[in-house]
Amino acid sequence: MPAETAMVETFDYRHSPLPVRAGLAASQRRAWARLGEPGEWWTGAVRIAIAEETRAAPDCAFCIERKAALSPYAVSGTHTAATGLPEILVDVIHRIRTDAERLTRRFYEDALAGGLSDAEYVETVAVVATVVAVDTFCDAMGLPRHALPAPAPGEPRRRRPAGAKEGLAWMPTVAPEDMTGAEAGMYDGLAAVNIHRALSLVPAEVVGFFDLDAEHYLPDAQLRDFGTEYRALTHAQIEFLAARVSAINQCVY
Repeated sequence: MPAETAMVETFDYRHSPLPVRAGLAASQRRAWARLGEPGEWWTGAVRIAIAEETRAAPDCAFCIERKAALSPYAVSGTHTAATGLPEILVDVIHRIRTDAERLTRRFYEDALAGGLSDAEYVETVAVVATVVAVDTFCDAMGLPRHALPAPAPGEPRRRRPAGAKEGLAWMPTVAPEDMTGAEAGMYDGLAAVNIHRALSLVPAEVVGFFDLDAEHYLPDAQLRDFGTEYRALTHAQIEFLAARVSAINQCVY
């Protein structure tokens, strides 16, 4: 297992046991820089704290006990928190990180009842997903994880898309036809299918996360171009791996 205390400072993969595409490293660098910047609803300091909790969650004794239980609601306890974030936010981060396959509408509604807004919830999901994506890459490559960036000063922008509507998911989402000028470009290069719309209550996270996703997987246009192979792995090999990982993670998307 990679040592949490032996994190490298840069995304220079010249000493990687396998070659790493320059575009992939650049996408990770962009994603990492965004972690520490003020978001739509969280300050840079809170976003980094969310990242810290994301890394701490797998070692949380309460999370381990809850994961082993028949239902996550069958046990009670207190999280081993790595930060001073509010208890409800720590619980959301830890549940998403350690027990995502058993998240339900009740979980989401409990988060809102505990004081989080729907948009804060979505931004939290995006930060957790970004950290897990980059950390998992490093783990799989046998490389030390990257040090988290220092939080940048500044306040969140607090802009909510005017076209966000209920109906598609637990939280409101933005359909392409409901975008206003403020969200222009959110779905550029994307098919705007459900997985893209999942983060659309915070448009900057759609842009940022799928910038990372396109390099780790395939850009949408290449994904559906079955006559051309763009990676060292074929389309079929990529999808086989994706299906296997999804099955292991009990992802039903």
